[in-house]
Amino acid sequence: MSVKTLTIDGRPVTGRAGETIFNVAWDNGIRIPRLCHVGGLTDVGACRLCLVEIEGQNRLAAACLTPVEEGMVVRTQTDRLREHRRLLVELLLAERNHVCSVCVMNGACELQDLAAELGVDHVRLRYLHPKLEVDTSHERFGMDHNRCVLCTRCVRVCDEVEGAHTKDVAGRGTLSRIIHDLDQPWGESDTCTGCGKCVHVCPTGALFTKGKSVMEMIKDRRFLKYIVTARERRQWILQEEK
Repeated sequence: MSVKTLTIDGRPVTGRAGETIFNVAWDNGIRIPRLCHVGGLTDVGACRLCLVEIEGQNRLAAACLTPVEEGMVVRTQTDRLREHRRLLVELLLAERNHVCSVCVMNGACELQDLAAELGVDHVRLRYLHPKLEVDTSHERFGMDHNRCVLCTRCVRVCDEVEGAHTKDVAGRGTLSRIIHDLDQPWGESDTCTGCGKCVHVCPTGALFTKGKSVMEMIKDRRFLKYIVTARERRQWILQEEK
């Protein structure tokens, strides 16, 4: 596989052909903000927070979906990008009811961290304040649609890793929401295995474990790297053959 040499934020870096700007940047210690990306899952470019500037192109490009090219010059931190990301975070905060002070993920929320990093201490937009349900029909987990940012991490991990595809997206625009099977309560799903993978990849408090109070929810995505690596290397099959 050929190697591509490019420049990211003034630093010469290399990446394999087919790798995305996002992965090459992070492998070289260059952090690009994101909400929908998580290692081990297919990228969809839903959050648009990883947009970067590429020299010679007027349009911003999603780093998680753009493959590296020889001689490419990429900028990930400019005034234009910071203002763009700030507006996106404000849009997310205004679209639904994100009240950090009473959230189980307060202090460990990726959206909250991004808001602090970008200096979003107030929202310049009109709040929609939708009245969305909290589905606690599942025996172990709950889903608060008020805190969902529609990153679809839960949909992808359920499909690509667990293989159940219990979750999906229904509706359009501001009416979009995560559903289970044929839009039934989570606890009535015939396909959910109760594995909890969706809960641990969720970047906010939208998916949570029951019994957790404010600031008590801790999410751990290390299982995802283990499962994906094991499948790629066929470790489980080799162990069984021994």
